[in-house]
Amino acid sequence: MDFELKSLSTTAIPEALEKAERYRLLDEPWQAESICLDILRVDPSHQAALVTLLLSLTDQCGTEATVSRAREVLAKINDDYERAYYTGIVYERSARARMKQALLGWGPKAYAEFLDAMRFYELAETLRPPGNDDSILRWNTCARTLMRHHELRPQPEERLEPVLDD
Repeated sequence: MDFELKSLSTTAIPEALEKAERYRLLDEPWQAESICLDILRVDPSHQAALVTLLLSLTDQCGTEATVSRAREVLAKINDDYERAYYTGIVYERSARARMKQALLGWGPKAYAEFLDAMRFYELAETLRPPGNDDSILRWNTCARTLMRHHELRPQPEERLEPVLDD
């Protein structure tokens, strides 16, 4: 069943954005996502709505499709620091979702995603505005997670043994 969505007025954007942030805090990321999509229909480059949308998608991490959608949003973020920082967030939250799901082979995949997150946090650290140490806090959190969870290790290298003829 299809419905024609109604449009927000541009004057309603600030209050709608506050509502989206509240829904995220209430652990209702789907509601926040919907509000952000409504804002972006009116103002497609609204940076705060893009960031809130990205965060609401990562709140729902657990499928490759959600991570893929979050990466699409990243491409629309204009600021280099924010793009690097939130790329780290996407990798980190995907790794944490893998830890919670604990599906076969999750350890090495989550490990690689934590390392990717840390790499982007290091990039964000070089681009950060004065007094903003968020990327350092996130990097340290990833490092502590890797140090505490010994199941988070790199994929073991496959050793192929030559086949010997009889």
